Amino acid sequence: MDSHFRGALWTILILFTLPHLTYNMFCPSSCLCNFKGAVKCVGDTITDIPKQLPVHTYLLQLNGTIMNVINEQSLANRDLLLRFSLTHSHLHTIHPRAFHVAPQLKSVKLSYNDLSTLPARVFSPMTTLEQLHLDGNQLGTIAPDMFKGLVGLLDLDLSRNKLSSPSSDVFDKLSSLIFLNLGRNSIKKLPPTIFHSLTNLNQLMLYNNELEVLEPGIFDKLINLEELKIHQNYITSLSPQVFWSLKNLRVLTLSSNRLQAIPEKSFYNMPKLRKLTIYNNPLLSLPDQLMGHMPDIIDFYLYATNLTTVPGNLFANMSGLLRLNFHLNDHLRELPSDLFCCLPKLEKLSLRSNNLHYLHPRLFSGLTTLGILLLNDNKLQSLPDDIFQDLSRVVSIDLKNNQLMTLPGDSFLSNTALKALGLSGNPWDCTCSIRGIAKWIRHNEHVVLEGQDVICHSPTYQLLRTVGSLRDEEFNFCDTMKVTPSYFLTHKPIKTFHTTSTRGQTTVVASTTTPSPKTSTIIQGATQQSTTPSSQPSLHTTILPTTLQTPTPTLPNKEFLSIPETPSPPFYEMLVIEQGPEFVHHNPHKAWVYVWFLPSDMTMTGLLVFSHILLVVTGLVLILGALFYMYRLNKTVNELKTECKHPPGL
Repeated sequence: MDSHFRGALWTILILFTLPHLTYNMFCPSSCLCNFKGAVKCVGDTITDIPKQLPVHTYLLQLNGTIMNVINEQSLANRDLLLRFSLTHSHLHTIHPRAFHVAPQLKSVKLSYNDLSTLPARVFSPMTTLEQLHLDGNQLGTIAPDMFKGLVGLLDLDLSRNKLSSPSSDVFDKLSSLIFLNLGRNSIKKLPPTIFHSLTNLNQLMLYNNELEVLEPGIFDKLINLEELKIHQNYITSLSPQVFWSLKNLRVLTLSSNRLQAIPEKSFYNMPKLRKLTIYNNPLLSLPDQLMGHMPDIIDFYLYATNLTTVPGNLFANMSGLLRLNFHLNDHLRELPSDLFCCLPKLEKLSLRSNNLHYLHPRLFSGLTTLGILLLNDNKLQSLPDDIFQDLSRVVSIDLKNNQLMTLPGDSFLSNTALKALGLSGNPWDCTCSIRGIAKWIRHNEHVVLEGQDVICHSPTYQLLRTVGSLRDEEFNFCDTMKVTPSYFLTHKPIKTFHTTSTRGQTTVVASTTTPSPKTSTIIQGATQQSTTPSSQPSLHTTILPTTLQTPTPTLPNKEFLSIPETPSPPFYEMLVIEQGPEFVHHNPHKAWVYVWFLPSDMTMTGLLVFSHILLVVTGLVLILGALFYMYRLNKTVNELKTECKHPPGL
């Protein structure tokens, strides 16, 4: 029983290894062969197609050889060979009858060689050929009858050559063609009927050429076309309705051309479109009627243009849009309030690197599924209070590098899914208005990206502090300080001045009298009253009470602040600041805050700086003089001691 079992195992082993042994016996040294019939040969020792190949070879790949010609008999006696490729070599010549001995070939790839010309009808004997790749060569022209007889051809790649003006009938009779690549050539113009026989074409690549215009009717017969790539050309204008016959189109790329305008209704009659790119064009405006019904579109690219605004209904017919890239438009200053009204499925919206100064409060109200919102690198100075309230699914918001000075404290309270928020690169004003957002940042440090770069730019005493380091108690005065106009108490009224009071975005200008030649400012929370002085004040101190208990401090100079005889409300929680100087230091003492100021007058400041330097230099001179005097005194004392010990004449 065991011997029969061992015999069966040996038989099976021989049956499996025999094909491998047979193929290895007939496989050239520079090739790899497998028992299925695939042979791959690589190396600069190969000068021609190997003669000794396994009998059942159906796939032959030659790569990186020094073979420069396919001779008349190079492919002879290869009756089972169906797929042949000779790539990345130095092939520059093909014998006119080279493929007459292999009419059964289904695929021929001659990519990345040195072919500059091809014999007329060299491929015609291969009537069953399905794939022909001639990309990466030096072909400048193609004879009109080059592809005659290739009625079964499905895939033709002529990219990366030097074609400039193919003839109008070069693709005639290729009615089975599905894929045609003419990209990366030097084509300047295409005849209007060049594609009319390609009724089954599915993909057409015309990118990276020098096309200046698309002739009217050029795509009229491409009723089955699904992908059209015309980006990276020199197209300056489009013929009206040039795309209207492409009812099955799914991808259209018009980016990186020279379009300044697009005709009205250009993108109508394309209900199956899924991707559209028109970025990197010097577009100045877009017509109100541009986009037709596109319920399946998921990607739209409109960036790097000269647009200043866009029609409010631009995206109205794109209900299936998932990703909208609307950035890098240097002149885009405003957006219509209902621009994103009809995008219920949008997941990513990029508005970065535009020139936006303002956003409408309801701009994002319809984007209930939005996950990523990019607003960085704009000119936004403020944001409406509830602009983000409907973005319940947003995960990332980028507001970096704008001109934001503050944000409402509840700006992100409804964004419960938020995981990444960019706020750096903004000139944050860390006064009372920053209190709410500072508190939110403290409680959501894990959400704020680069929190160490979210820093205060004003006022001076908060400079370079991070917004997240501001504490609630630092803003207590914002709630308790009250303005008491009756307490502009001074020596005597002598001049008339104007007082400006600002709260939020409302400004009121009134006229009153000044208490002294020095003018005063009273600050209560976000309210400021300021006056214009008639002369620059000198160095002085302003005193601020800090408790709600009535203190009884003794003021050293009653001419500066005179207490009226008639009792009035206590002078508490009020900061009286003379306009002009800049804040230097404050010091609390016995329920009072002493605020020290330095005159902001440049002449006085320069004089003080010069005086300080002069005092320092004088001190150094005096110290050096004292040291020199001590040195001389010590030397004299030593000489006297020496004379006393050794009197003269002894």
